[in-house]
Order: sequence, then structure tokens, then C-alpha cells
Amino acid sequence: MSLRLAAALQGSLTKIMAQETKAAEQAVTLGVRAATDGLKLELRGQVTSAGLGQRLANTWRGMVFPQGQASINAAGFVFSKAPNIIGVYAHGALLRSTKGLFLAVPLPAAGKYAMGKKITPATWEQVHGQRLRFIYRRGAVSLLVADNMRARTGKRGGFAKASATAMRTGRGLTTAIMFVLVPQVTIKKRFDIESAEKKWNDALPRFVVQNWQEISEK
Repeated sequence: MSLRLAAALQGSLTKIMAQETKAAEQAVTLGVRAATDGLKLELRGQVTSAGLGQRLANTWRGMVFPQGQASINAAGFVFSKAPNIIGVYAHGALLRSTKGLFLAVPLPAAGKYAMGKKITPATWEQVHGQRLRFIYRRGAVSLLVADNMRARTGKRGGFAKASATAMRTGRGLTTAIMFVLVPQVTIKKRFDIESAEKKWNDALPRFVVQNWQEISEK
């Protein structure tokens, strides 16, 4: 009689422990995923709030390991696919040209991107099929300008290369400043990655407990 009772108790205990272990694995994994996603989204928000665009913001990615399964040892990993750019704005930097005397800073007239990359004087000339003209200004920043341009009308704005008719008549032709040339650029710190990381690390235990309670109540 006592042997049967012991066996019954042992069987129930084994089942209960297995259920609790499974609940713990799910709770930890869900908690880690919530903290990982929260950190990723906050860091993306820091990028867009700094005016650096959704494209750079989306370089922040998050992964939970082990992938595809629940584990009591689950871990989250948040990283950027553009670590060099993110690092500059996370810590601040003093940028100097490595190829010449100046850094070319594009103005709105030049656009932001060309051929899938950030616009440079070389890519601007390649795309528009014309050379930029250098203007040296003593005591002020020098310029790269585009001659024989016409201002666009309508919402699009900006400038376009003049047509053959405009070139012949000279009507509406203008010179547009495309780049300013500076010896160096100081980039201030715009992100606070450390405080965001601490915030979501501190929130992780709360997420795990909440998920464990919800799983146990089902």
C-alpha cells in the first residue's frame, strides 16, 4: 500500500516539475524576446529622433538565442549592421578628409543619395554628366557649384540640368551650390546606447515573472 502511494506521488511530482520547467523556459524566452525587441525599437527611435533617417535606424537588429526554441538560458543580442556609422554618433567624432584638404558636405540641392550610396562630388558628377566647379573663398568655406542649372518648379523643388533650349537662350539658367568644403567636421554625440541597454536589462526580470504568471494561469 505504501509503495503504491509513493509511486503515485513520485509520478505526479515528476509531471509537475516537467510542467514548471516548460513554463520557466517559455517565460524566460518570452521575457528575453520582449526586452530584445524593446531595446531594438528604442535604439531605432534614437536614430530617427536625431534626424538620421529610417534607413539607418533599420540597421538595428535583434536576435534571440537559441533560435526557434524555448530555453531557460535564452539570451538576446541587439546589434547594428552599420556599426561604424552608429559608433560615430554614439560617441561623437572629429572627421577629417583622408584623401585631400577638404570634406565635401552636400547641401539639399545635391540630394542625399546616388547609386545606392551617400552622395559625393564624384557620384554627383557621374549621375548628372557634368563637372562641378570649385570656388575658393578666402576666410570662408569653399564651394563646389553646378553651372547651367534650372530651378525645378512644383513640390519636388531642387535643380535640374538645363535643356538644350535653355542653354541656347540662356533663359532661367543659374549656378547652384551643391557642396561646401570644410577642413573638418565635428559630430556631436546623439545616442545614449548605454542608458537604453540598462533600462531594458533592468526590465527583463519583470517580463519573465509576468510571462510565468500568465503561462501558469492558462
